[in-house]
Parts: sequence; C-alpha cells; structure tokens
Amino acid sequence: MTPVHQLGLSDVLVLVVGFWLITKVVRHIANRNAHGTKLNGPPSESLMFGLTRKIAQAPDSGIVFQEWAAKYGPVFEIPTAFRRSKVILCDPRAVNHFYSMERSVYVRPKLYRAVVANLFGRGLLWAEGESHKRQRKALTPAFSNAAIRRLTDVFYDSAHKLKVHWDAAIDNSPPEGAIIDVEHWMNFVALDSIGIAGFSHDFRTLDGEYSAVAAAFDSLNFEGQGVISNIVFLLSAQFPFLANLPTKRNRIQSNLRQSISGIADDLLEKTRREKKTHVTDETADRSIIGLLLKAEEGDSELRMDQTEVMAQMNVLLLAGYETTSISLTWALIELARQPEKQAKLREEITEFGATDPTWDQQISALPYLDSVVLETLRLHPPLAETTRQASVDDVVPVGEPITTASGEVVDSIAVTKGTIVTVPIRCMNQSEVFWGPNAKEFKPERWLTLADEPLRAKEIQGHRHIISFLDGPRTCLGKSFALAEFKAVLSVLIRNFTFEFPDGPETEIASHRALIPRPKVAGQSGGIVPMRVRRAD
Repeated sequence: MTPVHQLGLSDVLVLVVGFWLITKVVRHIANRNAHGTKLNGPPSESLMFGLTRKIAQAPDSGIVFQEWAAKYGPVFEIPTAFRRSKVILCDPRAVNHFYSMERSVYVRPKLYRAVVANLFGRGLLWAEGESHKRQRKALTPAFSNAAIRRLTDVFYDSAHKLKVHWDAAIDNSPPEGAIIDVEHWMNFVALDSIGIAGFSHDFRTLDGEYSAVAAAFDSLNFEGQGVISNIVFLLSAQFPFLANLPTKRNRIQSNLRQSISGIADDLLEKTRREKKTHVTDETADRSIIGLLLKAEEGDSELRMDQTEVMAQMNVLLLAGYETTSISLTWALIELARQPEKQAKLREEITEFGATDPTWDQQISALPYLDSVVLETLRLHPPLAETTRQASVDDVVPVGEPITTASGEVVDSIAVTKGTIVTVPIRCMNQSEVFWGPNAKEFKPERWLTLADEPLRAKEIQGHRHIISFLDGPRTCLGKSFALAEFKAVLSVLIRNFTFEFPDGPETEIASHRALIPRPKVAGQSGGIVPMRVRRAD
C-alpha cells in the first residue's frame, strides 16, 4: 500500500474519481423521491466544475448573475461541480424569506463550516441553531447603541493619529503632494481601532510597530496559485478531505489559523491577568473581550467554553480588520474617481464645524457622509454572496411568477432538504432592476431622494435596502460598530486631505485575491492603491 506521504497527483485523482462515483450512486438513491421545483438555468460548461470556475474567475460575479437572472428569471438554477446544482435567488420576496429563515431552515453547508472551524474555530461564524443564538446573545451588549456611542472617540483618535503621520509625509514631499498607499494605512487604522475598542489593546501599527495580525492576513494571498492548488480549492466544496492536502493555499490558511489563534490567546491571557489585579475598568468589562471573559467564567445559559471564546476573538479580529479597511479603501477610490463628489462631501463636513461629529450627528447632521458610506457598501459589499443549505424541506414565495423547467408558471418554489441556495449580494445591490439605470454608478445622491423614488430596491429588507450586512437572525452583529468607524475615519480624512490618482481618475482598479477580495490598482503586485494626497485647502 502506498504510504499517505507518498501520494502523488495521479493517486489523488484516482481517489477523487472513486469518491465521485460513490457519491453519484448515493445521490441517485437519495434523490429518487425528491420533489424540489425544477428550474431553468444556464447549461454546464464542465463536467468537473459545472459553472463554479466561471463564477470564480469572473471579474465581477454580480454581472454574471444579473445576465442569468435576465435570461432565466429571478429564481434559477446553476450547475456546480460533478453535476450537482444550486438555486439562485434574485427575487426580493424570496431573498427576504431566505434571510428570515436562517438558523431555522437555511444553514451553512458542512464544508463551509469545516473551513470556518479550521480557520477560526467554532465561534459565532460557525455556530448554528441554539448555539448561534446563545453566542450572539452573549456578545450583543458590546454592540449596543450605548456601546457604540462610547467607542466613537476611539475611532476618531485612530483617524487623527493617521492624520499626524500623513501631515509629516506631506511636509517631506514635493508641493504636488505625497504618494501614499491608502489601503496600507486603512489596514492600520482598522486594526488599531478594533484592538482598542474591542480588546482594550493598542496594536500601535499606526506608529510603525510590527503586528502579527496584519502580517497573518497579508500572507493570505491567493494570487499566482498553481493549477493544482486552484483545482484542489474548487473541488474541496465536494470533497472536504482535499482541504488537508499540502497545497500552497492550504498551507497559507493553516499559517493564518495558527497566527490568529496565538494572538487571540495572548490578548485573553493579558486581560485575565489584569482582571485578577483589578487593573481593568468598567469600560473594559463592557468591551468585547470583557464580555467574552464573563461568558467564559459564568454559569448562566450564555456561558462559553474556552474554545468558543477563542473562536470569537479570531472572527472579530477578521471582521474588524479586513472588512472595514476594504470599505474605507473603496470609498477613497470612488471619491478620487469623482473629485466633485469628494469636494461636496468636504464642504458638508467643513460646514458642520471644527469638532468631530458624535455618533448621532453622523446621520442626522451629515446626510451626504451617510450617503457616501451607504453607496460604497451598496456597490462594493465585502462579501459577494450568501450560500446556505436547506436543513429541511421549504417553500419559498416569489414576488413575481416563475416559469419552471417544465413550462409551469408558479408563485412559489419547493426546496428540498439538502439543496444549496445562494443569494448573490453584489448582484442584488447593483441590479438595474432594483436600483434603476444608473445602478452600477457611484451616485451617493440617490440616498437623499430614495424615499421619493419608485424603486424596487425598497422591496428588499436588509439595512436601508442593501444586503451587504445580510439580514434576519444572522445579520451582521457589528453593523453599527462598522458604520460608526467608517464615518469617523472618512470624515477626518476628507476634512483634512484631498485624494487623486497619480495617473488620473480613469486609473483601472482590479481585484487582489485574498481571504476577502481587496481592490488594487491594476498592475500592482498585491493589494496596493497609491494615491496623491495633499492637504485640503
């Protein structure tokens, strides 16, 4: 028998093919009595990958889904690897139903949960059902409105610290301004903010100190992967054991898990020591890490064990670092592309006065700032889609009649247990069907008149009719935290600096493949967005 460590590519392929044949037989037996609605959809382009590879390689998956929805209807089916399929929901009523039934009907597929558990542990991102409800309830106080009001000063402090460094760079640059990689600095401001606000720890990356967290996430670079590594990644959705093969991508993910777990463990131990010596204050006790320690030590129904506490730390570091820095970078990109909108935002912030707006004033007194943030999140959601698996049979209502594969016109579809269902977030957020003919344009002004516009987007629930934060019982717990930080940092930067691309507003922006795709200037090696930064007049 060939030892495991000597398995070659041919051995792996034989195992894959053998496993595929077995799963086909099992699936055939299991599906003989299935009664799900048979839907129209695009044909498969590959026996092995279906349309999975096409979606993964598309510059913008949202456009691909929009084209299919226009051709096959707002609810359709696409083939995936090895003749499997998944249902795509682009109908607002169906999408609202889907999100409302998360936790009870639509759960994360086993493979996704295995990947999350492998990377971050069995925390909120992994949990389902009562476990998810318990963990979310334990963390909710850290993200209350009262908590965000207290934390807003932390976000401003980080933004003003960033301003000091940029002022110094401009002082040492030519009159036309300093060339600054804005994404690099958005990473730092996001990490320092989540460190202080969430874990009572200053990573001091804005001051130039090395951070193992930033290094771990930066290492998760999926560009330049070999063919075998990419094939293994795509097939791991069907064959979870492939995630353990020593490919470059799998090694990177393993290194990330080890790095983040080590950092989270150090932060927890530091806080435990401080609590024993009564160094921490009441504010720290109400922080994310304070609540985690309470949940770890308590005897109530909300108690978490040590592995769950560690997992929450890992996920919150990811969410606080990756998603916020990406959204801030996209906002600066869009404002550099349209200097008139950047000037309009600066005028509003300047007219507000010299003081930083409070959390409540960010919306009530600065409507254009609110609009810029919403428009950025609409056009550039950090996650492109939500994919779940039906844990029981379900009937999904639709807002407009659907023509099935047999030609029948129906106002609901039957989804059988085990069916994979996807909501394409980017597609819904950017669709002309819902947002009008200028849906793919960066137009913050749309939010100022949305209440008076007869747009179908209003049929979508979510946060202000966009689903970038998801919806239902699994809506993003840190939504208010992220919005407050986004507005605080952006307001300070736009008040004090102007941003433009060295090669002009038509500079091409590409996608840097990482754990969450990042924007980059086309041609740059890595997630790099250089801009010319000057002091605002």
